[in-house]
Amino acid sequence: MSLKLPGSGDLAMRGRTGLDVLDYEIVAEMATTLGTAGRKVEAVMARLKTHEGDAADRAVLLKAAAEAVYAYFVQRELCGLKRHDDVIREYRIPREVLVRLGAK
Repeated sequence: MSLKLPGSGDLAMRGRTGLDVLDYEIVAEMATTLGTAGRKVEAVMARLKTHEGDAADRAVLLKAAAEAVYAYFVQRELCGLKRHDDVIREYRIPREVLVRLGAK
């Protein structure tokens, strides 16, 4: 019985070392988790934008938005992306969410 490296059937991975394959898998996982976190931010920003309830409901939604944005920023930083200015503009993250980052 022979042991095959993960992705060894992939033409792009043929002739690569185990470390190359591991790096490839890590980068793929980072991209996936970053995309998932970004979709969560998009969803919560859409709910926040269309919210028409009372102040108590809005406070709960703001907390959820701050948690999603914080998690996304942490994931971006783990991927080596330190600046968030473009993301803040792209997702239209309001100041009322930004001031809550890291708050309990």
